[in-house]
Amino acid sequence: MASGYDTFYASWGKSPRLRAIWREKVTGPDFPDQFAHISFLRLAELRALCDGLRLADKCVLVDLACGAGGPGLWAAHSYGTRLIGIDLSAVAVERATANAAGLGLAALASFRQGSFERTGLHEASADAAMSVDALQYAPNKARALAETARVLRPGGIFGFVAFELDANRVSGLPVWNDDPVSDYRPLLEQAGFQLLEYRQLPGWRDQLTAGFEAIIADGDALTAELGGSAAEALLLEASITVELQPYLGHVFALARRSRASLTI
Repeated sequence: MASGYDTFYASWGKSPRLRAIWREKVTGPDFPDQFAHISFLRLAELRALCDGLRLADKCVLVDLACGAGGPGLWAAHSYGTRLIGIDLSAVAVERATANAAGLGLAALASFRQGSFERTGLHEASADAAMSVDALQYAPNKARALAETARVLRPGGIFGFVAFELDANRVSGLPVWNDDPVSDYRPLLEQAGFQLLEYRQLPGWRDQLTAGFEAIIADGDALTAELGGSAAEALLLEASITVELQPYLGHVFALARRSRASLTI
């Protein structure tokens, strides 16, 4: 999986067409270009997520599966938050580090390799944690949430946006078939979180379909800009998503660490 992400993030910035599709069909024209990302998060939703995390100047925010860093860097820029980004891909970490430097945020933001289950962070070292459209790919969600609780200080808040999966529709598929979750609430409670908010994002299915149908329609142009391997992976995900409809929902969640983290 890490090598696939490496390939994609090495090519992502080379595709003006992909950036245009994402801006037009997914994130909307108000999302700042300098914080662009490849997730299905709009600016209003990112702002609501950061407000829900109760971010403040100099508090420590962990962005799990941060990719090239866009949403987390927006949080650091907008709230003065100290950001630690964690991602499985070494190339994503390099891209995020370069983006932070280019935005003048190197003093506030740092990035390192790690996974949902193994962040490499000290216990109770963060005030808040976030994740954007990545938790559905974690191979063991219970362990991922236990690790998130472990690195949060008591009372720290975890906010995320993620897709809920239909286990029947993803059976046998790579990545999606690893521990599909249709409702994250029981796992959050098991990991020691007190649920604060859990809701479906409006219009998520239309947004998802519009973005991926545009990618399929522009497959040749994207292949020319991204290169064969990165475009192939993107087109495969788009085609599977449009044809099989593997997602039951797209949720916005906030939860507070309410007791000692669990060992799963």
